[in-house]
Amino acid sequence: MRDTIIPIVAPRRAHDDGHPHGHARLDAAPPRIALTRREFLRGTGVLVGTIAASSIFASLAPSRVWALEMQGLSTHQGEVLLQVTREIYPHATLDDAVYALVVKDLDAKAKADPAVRQQLADGVAKLDAQAGSDWTRRGPADKAHDIAALAGTPFFNTVRSTAVVSLYSNALAYQHFGYGAAQGDGGYLYQGFNNLSWLPDPPAADSGPIPKDG
Repeated sequence: MRDTIIPIVAPRRAHDDGHPHGHARLDAAPPRIALTRREFLRGTGVLVGTIAASSIFASLAPSRVWALEMQGLSTHQGEVLLQVTREIYPHATLDDAVYALVVKDLDAKAKADPAVRQQLADGVAKLDAQAGSDWTRRGPADKAHDIAALAGTPFFNTVRSTAVVSLYSNALAYQHFGYGAAQGDGGYLYQGFNNLSWLPDPPAADSGPIPKDG
């Protein structure tokens, strides 16, 4: 059987772009990663999605189809966790491909730590029980209610604490929200964030004492 190449959307790694201040840069355009059929079938499952035609990523990615190999969790668990993350950090115009990066990191934690794997599996099972079988088919209002009820639980905190980093600290999020190192120039620090020419200078008395050198 010949190996089949399956495209996966993922952000490129940070690298030094020669900036005089030595800041790393994340490329906005995600590359195509070759994955053979043998490697593809090695994991627990695969999470697959399509980048929306209206998404800014549609013109950046090599393919509108993205896939995530699951090695610690099942495909269904990944689908539930993606939607749970959307409920905790909702952004209507943010593509699922970015939320999948959170699932990727949760899957890695589950693979490395059986306790985390069980915690996530139990959380997904509890949500499925709320829906009778498949929580992803639950209505928007019910999903919001279910997640609110889990606030403060270990399952909720694991997803939340992972997502707050994985969801916002990547090249795709930079491109979507327009912050960070999306321009390859070190982010806000070198984009004139403190050039407030439209505000009057504050009174000297309100600025506090100027420290002396030494």
